[in-house]
Amino acid sequence: MSSSTAQIGVTGLAVMGSNLARNFARNGFTVAVHNRTAAKTTALVEEFGHEGTFVAAGSAKEFVDALERPRRLIIMVKAGEATDAVIREFAPLLEPGDVIIDGGNAHFEDTRRREKELREQGLHFVGVGISGGEEGALLGPSIMPGGSEESYASLGPLLEKISAKAADGTPCTSHVGPDGAGHFVKMVHNGIEYADMQLIAEAYHLLREVAGYSPAKIAETFRSWNRGRLDSYLIEITAEVLAHTDAATGLPFVDVVADAAEQKGTGRWTVQIALDLGVPVSGIAEAVFARAVSGHGELRTAARGLAGPKAAPLGAEAADAFAARVEQALYASKIVSYTQGFHQIQAGSEEYGWGVDPGAVASLWRGGCIIRAAFLDRIRAAHDARPELPSLLADAGFAEEIGAAQEDWREVLVAAVRQGIPVPAFAASLAYYDALRSERLPAALTQGQRDFFGAHTYRRTDREGSYHTLWSGDRSEVRTV
Repeated sequence: MSSSTAQIGVTGLAVMGSNLARNFARNGFTVAVHNRTAAKTTALVEEFGHEGTFVAAGSAKEFVDALERPRRLIIMVKAGEATDAVIREFAPLLEPGDVIIDGGNAHFEDTRRREKELREQGLHFVGVGISGGEEGALLGPSIMPGGSEESYASLGPLLEKISAKAADGTPCTSHVGPDGAGHFVKMVHNGIEYADMQLIAEAYHLLREVAGYSPAKIAETFRSWNRGRLDSYLIEITAEVLAHTDAATGLPFVDVVADAAEQKGTGRWTVQIALDLGVPVSGIAEAVFARAVSGHGELRTAARGLAGPKAAPLGAEAADAFAARVEQALYASKIVSYTQGFHQIQAGSEEYGWGVDPGAVASLWRGGCIIRAAFLDRIRAAHDARPELPSLLADAGFAEEIGAAQEDWREVLVAAVRQGIPVPAFAASLAYYDALRSERLPAALTQGQRDFFGAHTYRRTDREGSYHTLWSGDRSEVRTV
């Protein structure tokens, strides 16, 4: 076996790892490949060796020896203890300046810990978020690398070569920020993905139950939407799913799939971390909870007989008008979900001192990833034009569009409530919009209650300082310092 010739190495050759290794090879890089089960390494080289140059390694030492300096080693194994085990196996074989890359869906706090531990050993650790699934890993994903600037100088050119390319030819990858920044941004990406999918599902439910459309008709509706401002990967595949007929039964595919959605945890992480940061991501949270509700079959069965309205489909002309309103509601709610996600990224960046550029994040999501959408160009432009932009809703263009959509948005929610159609993500998105634009919120009463039962103090609108009211006796205010 040739030594020290591989420019990149991949250990962990399940589907994602194999496809990523093939992507590197197909782009002209010599790739060292390794797997705990040697048979997978052999099978990969035998089946896909014609795609490029692979160096098969049977042991950890052979794998490390095959890599040119500085060594670049990508770990593609299950997140958690499995990743730590691989790091413990390989780190002692490496030298200062070498780079270990974790391409799995790791929790960003684990990435921060690993980066610190390996930095103390003179090694670079890069947490890389990869979006695009199996196809993206092979043909070009969106790649979100964290870690040191030195590590990106070594690794970046390779990632830029294999990443997806936006319509303008820009690689859908860039250095996101230090330590866990890449995995944090990937986590929020997945949170937005949850919200986007739930909003699309609610739009489908409304078109099915209120407009009375068939799945095939809804597929055509989504195809038409995908030719406009909702142009995105998720809208595109929604039309494909809805148009598909089950071969075994001849029924619409969507009607033979159990209505219990599963999840792998990244959406849940997004909500948990948002709570820690004090960032309202209500649309994302409702999407996570909607999946949870769908999975509680016994609870749903017990509640099925509860009183409430049943949907009554509209006539053809009214149904088409309603469908146009649903498009407005979907678009407005989608803006809110991205607004909440970018707010969380900015808050995380400030909390951890990462210096993440929101415009750059929008740019690298324009291709390859699951939430790629045409309007990400506009999100990038909005943040580039105003680096201090506090919210997408503060951008004149998005504010004008969401303002124009709000009446239809509200009418859709009214129809949903009257006909008993659950639309938690639509409703949460509108509530968020209304909360932000409100002159005053009932939080003043909440603070009064907290001061009454817990002496938690409150601030006043007419003077500086914190105050507490003596709720028994003469109700006099006491200023606290």
